[in-house]
Amino acid sequence: MILEKLARANLVLRSVLVRQAHSSSSSSTSVPPQPVPPLAQTLQKYLNALEPLLPPDELEHTRKMVQRFGSPGGLGEKLQQGLDRRARHSHNWITDWWVQWAYLESRQPLAVHSNPAISLPRRDFSDWRGQLVYGTSGTKQFSLMGKVNANLEDPTKNVTQMIPQIHSVMIPNIPSMHCNVLHLFLLTKGPAGCRGQRSWTPVAYTPAVLTTHPSGFSLDRPRYHTCHCLTFAAKLISAVLDFKARVDSGRLSVDYMRGKPLCMELYPQLFSSCRVPGPKHDHVVHYGRPRRGPTHITVVRNYQFFQLDVYNSDGTPLTQGQIHAQLCRIRSQSWKTDKEPMGILTSEHRHTWGQAYNRLLHDRINKESVRLIEKGIFTLCLDSPVMRISDEKYASRMAAQILHGGGTYSNSGNRWFDKTLQFVVGEDGSWGLLYEPATAEGPPVSTLLDHVLQYCKKTDTVRTPLVPLPMPKKLYFYIDPAIKWDIEMAKQNLDILINDLDINCFNFQRFGKEFPKGFRLSPNSFIQVAIQLAYYRVHSEVCAACDIASLRMFRGGRTDYIRSPTSQMLSFIQAFDNPAVSREAKIELLREAVEAYSQLTEEALHGHGIDRHLLGLKLQAIEEGLSVPRMFMDTAYGLATHWKLRTGQVPTNTDSVMCFGPLVPDGYAVCYNPQPDHVHFSVTAFNCCEETNAENLAITLESTLCDIQELLQPAV
Repeated sequence: MILEKLARANLVLRSVLVRQAHSSSSSSTSVPPQPVPPLAQTLQKYLNALEPLLPPDELEHTRKMVQRFGSPGGLGEKLQQGLDRRARHSHNWITDWWVQWAYLESRQPLAVHSNPAISLPRRDFSDWRGQLVYGTSGTKQFSLMGKVNANLEDPTKNVTQMIPQIHSVMIPNIPSMHCNVLHLFLLTKGPAGCRGQRSWTPVAYTPAVLTTHPSGFSLDRPRYHTCHCLTFAAKLISAVLDFKARVDSGRLSVDYMRGKPLCMELYPQLFSSCRVPGPKHDHVVHYGRPRRGPTHITVVRNYQFFQLDVYNSDGTPLTQGQIHAQLCRIRSQSWKTDKEPMGILTSEHRHTWGQAYNRLLHDRINKESVRLIEKGIFTLCLDSPVMRISDEKYASRMAAQILHGGGTYSNSGNRWFDKTLQFVVGEDGSWGLLYEPATAEGPPVSTLLDHVLQYCKKTDTVRTPLVPLPMPKKLYFYIDPAIKWDIEMAKQNLDILINDLDINCFNFQRFGKEFPKGFRLSPNSFIQVAIQLAYYRVHSEVCAACDIASLRMFRGGRTDYIRSPTSQMLSFIQAFDNPAVSREAKIELLREAVEAYSQLTEEALHGHGIDRHLLGLKLQAIEEGLSVPRMFMDTAYGLATHWKLRTGQVPTNTDSVMCFGPLVPDGYAVCYNPQPDHVHFSVTAFNCCEETNAENLAITLESTLCDIQELLQPAV
């Protein structure tokens, strides 16, 4: 059974890799294949990692077991030879195994447990008008039909130049339209000599203000704004499409790390891809192609999904004005809030969702709607505002909204958690990104977000063409009693999960990454030491912790873990609060701890981490039909892989916060974004565990960073 699942996994993943945009192939050939680390090296590093976690007698027992496994002619040597053969005949010897084992075989819900969320700085708009029209001030609202008395003087002459004569105006069927932005259909007379020819011409954007008038409406001089009333959501869509065009055409610059090029294979897979549930394991589908790929995105509002085509028939993307007009149309069709939240189903336990998925697809309409969601380039979630809270807790609430939607009575129904990319834009100014990690990873997503932010700073100079656009297609679902029951159970389970998750985000402002650099200390290693010290202060022990190292220096590389604590880190932690240890000695121990972690980081980045290698040895035994080696059944291995601290650094050029749930019920997840003079942190824990508390660890971490600063730079 296991062999069959692994074989299917290899087939699925290989097919995904084959169906990539051509822009990734050249970058893939410029990076070397991922090496298989030497067996003896990995086993010794494994024992070193156990030293801070095990008492001497247990460590000695494990040492003997590991030595037997790695002895000449032993089982470990045989499995190592199998991995070497696999490396010679595969794209990457561990990636497909890792994705299958870590993600697709996992049965936990994607919400909280798997999908990371990135929350970005709040935008300056306070309602749906700002959600669509960033930076516009309001005047009047109307929902009427009437004649227009047109002021043909500047600055509206650009409209009159395009339209020979304004005859009458029909307001679209929208309950209230913001007066600073016109989305009208103008009944126009044709040019001279074309008597009798009239047509309804959609105008996506007209820079004018409508004011009430006894005889109808008058077209007055507009109030200009630096953003020129461009829509934020539309601009975000345009930015992502611009990034995708760079990927598809091969114009995206190759990423570099430490002067070496990185594998770019993940970028084409970000778009038009989706995870598909199964009763026993999931798989990934990727519909993106350089030519004739999907041309639509999915927009969801008030639990209702829409197919929005974002390309013209000639392959050019819609302008921001056209996209804005289509978003207004979607809003006008999604007023009702009594719809069933179909997206909630994707938050379920994977086995449960896999069964519901098969029932859902028995109906032809449901199958068509689901396929359109899966094929979409990405999903845009237009969220309703959430309850106002204090400023100090706003960052935590906003991160929670992006991560899981806030619950079934909030915006959780506006998600399709299987989708690789989901952008979230809330009416209250919150916005961010949620991604599915079987296909996407932090660094490529950060590159995409950096491009979006830079693109949004530019002024749109493209004039909206007067071309009629089809209405966005609303996706319908037939909900029978069985599906209704599935939805109700998913709502209950998601609310339980959300209520169990404790999120605490804070901005540490005493110093940023430049402070440790001033002492020739790696900022990431410095923060990792501080996290372990904070955990020790709360729980009076150290624990197994994992940080993420990218393996994109190699063809098809994904990630490996950087383990902590090290023996050097433990020595520093035990000495830090000991008044008998001198300040000079503590500083030296701190330096040794940071340098030891930095060394592990370098080794992992160059393919010499231990966790993917150990996993490969274990799965190689299974593939060869052997019993799982005793080394992996040892309690020490279970302790070493019980990650009570899940950490991650995703450095970006903006004040963003990433968050995700802990890997184990009695653990934490700590994510951080170091900026030059401050650091953003998110800490999560589960309320069901009485021993863990996210707020307590966050407060302790903040004070610990201050204490280490005082150690290095004592107050005069």
